[in-house]
Amino acid sequence: MDHVSEGGGGRARDRDAEGRARNARPRDGLGRPLPYGAPGVERQPEGVVRSPRETVQEAQALLDAGRPFHAHEVFEDAWKSGPDGERELWRGLAQLAVGLTHAARGNATGGARLLRRGARAVEAWSAETGQDRPYDLDVTGLMAWARASAGTVEGDPAPLDARACAPRLRGE
Repeated sequence: MDHVSEGGGGRARDRDAEGRARNARPRDGLGRPLPYGAPGVERQPEGVVRSPRETVQEAQALLDAGRPFHAHEVFEDAWKSGPDGERELWRGLAQLAVGLTHAARGNATGGARLLRRGARAVEAWSAETGQDRPYDLDVTGLMAWARASAGTVEGDPAPLDARACAPRLRGE
């Protein structure tokens, strides 16, 4: 962050180089803010334009590392920069990653809800376009994983191990 400015009530707000509000606090592997000065994990750069295959590869590496919040940011970049006809695919995948993030944080209700919402979005996109393996993504396997994970979270609200429960995006 390059700037700190006064927000409402006299509190300082972190700003990026363009002056937009952006929290500069370090984050843990699940994207939760840590106290200033605490060691955190490196943040995922925002606004990176990747090819769809690079997006899937980067997101899978982050999921494998137990960092679904960061994988969500990779999918969000694709959602925002990709062609209009693929927005729902990438948005749904981002929701799956956020659902896993919430489940790993111990938010069973939000985790299950987002896992199912993401599954519906990806499934609807696949049905609408007739594509069941876009960019080698295993849509059928991801939908089964999302629904099973949502059921697991609802049955046992203990936080999931994000690394152990990470989906295989390509079904490998």
